[in-house]
Amino acid sequence: MLLDTASLYFRAYFGVPESVKAPDGTPVNAVRGLLDFIDRLVRDHRPGHLVACMDADWRPAWRVELIPSYKAHRVAEEHESGPDEEEVPDTLSPQVPVIESVLDAVGIARVGVAGYEADDVIGTFTARTKGPVDIVTGDRDLYQLVDDARGVRVLYPVRGVGTLQITDEAVLREKYGVDGSGYADLALLRGDPSDGLPGVPGIGEKTAARLLAEFGDLAGIMAAVDDPKSGLTPSQRGRLDGARPYLAVAPKVVRVAADVPLPDVDTTLPRTPRDPAAAEELAARWGLGGSLRRLLDTLGA
Repeated sequence: MLLDTASLYFRAYFGVPESVKAPDGTPVNAVRGLLDFIDRLVRDHRPGHLVACMDADWRPAWRVELIPSYKAHRVAEEHESGPDEEEVPDTLSPQVPVIESVLDAVGIARVGVAGYEADDVIGTFTARTKGPVDIVTGDRDLYQLVDDARGVRVLYPVRGVGTLQITDEAVLREKYGVDGSGYADLALLRGDPSDGLPGVPGIGEKTAARLLAEFGDLAGIMAAVDDPKSGLTPSQRGRLDGARPYLAVAPKVVRVAADVPLPDVDTTLPRTPRDPAAAEELAARWGLGGSLRRLLDTLGA
């Protein structure tokens, strides 16, 4: 089981009231909400291995170099000598180091790699894993990894993690008209304002799905642009031809990496906390009480 950790703690932050606070009055709603999420996921799905995948770089320079608008609207402030900062609620930012400390104390593998997003870490773990993989994320970009033959599916939270959309290839074909391998091409053709991807003007989701159904993939579509006998309409041909510079770089930006240099970590789900004293101290300091205790009880069981 691979967790898109930031996606989940953002959901926890907005789903759990800020009135949930530590003894010193600091909000810990994201911390406790994430622990409750993980507890529920472990109880319901019983993974043998679990990794909390992190954004070491939420807006990698190599993606921005290819498409400068990539996540540009999420930048709160640009620094001439430092990385861009993602706009994060004031009371969430201080909770992230607490989340990291608690995961480390419990012994849940936590992996982020410089220069890569959590999606890339997830993509690489998925590529290297032989057995079934459950990816837990609120980010549809990771639908591109769904693969029935390898047992890779996405668990998409609808309400908390108590209600999950189990996304396999049948769900993707029903909702989007593509399978997992076609989802990245669909996404780059239609664009994605939330990620600053312009897409091809005039090519929406339904048109993109029809083109992929007819021509197979992006390469097939572009071959059709060059073939005057293909079934493209004049307007489609013109729009796709005009978007060649974007379409030349978009695949590298949209497709998650599968070659991230992952550290050597033990991903086995722990039965007991790695550092019981640290876990106890964190529980007391941050008022994690029932949330951490329930997770540890579930792991022990």
